[in-house]
Amino acid sequence: MRDRLKWRLPLVTPPSNKTPDPIDVALGAAVRIRRRTIGLSQEALASQCGVSFQQIQKYENGANRISFSRLVQIARALQCRVVDLMAALDAPDDGAQEEINVLGRLHTPEALELLAKFEQLPQAARSSVIGYVRTLSSQEVQTDS
Repeated sequence: MRDRLKWRLPLVTPPSNKTPDPIDVALGAAVRIRRRTIGLSQEALASQCGVSFQQIQKYENGANRISFSRLVQIARALQCRVVDLMAALDAPDDGAQEEINVLGRLHTPEALELLAKFEQLPQAARSSVIGYVRTLSSQEVQTDS
């Protein structure tokens, strides 16, 4: 019997080319932002939720979906409500997609560090930074043309 079933079982699972859903990425970004805001490491969050820190990384990257029961555990560990993590996802207006896009952009390496440092700057310095970044990005566009 085992020999007859052997040929039916796949030897290798084909790799998935599926990209993460933008909503999963946005929820993961919200978890990451909250975790970093309260100064909690991925390891500490993982320990409180009973998962590995690698699993927390996957949640934060949007690579793995967060089940509702796990989301409740995460929210408790992050000392917030589930709705606080989902706020950008359930906005009733057309701005909801833009909020999801912003949360997804925060997944960019160094984005959170840059934002945290930017928030510490006085208003005049913020204006200078924005002007500098606009100049850089317009030069990049001209170079690509």
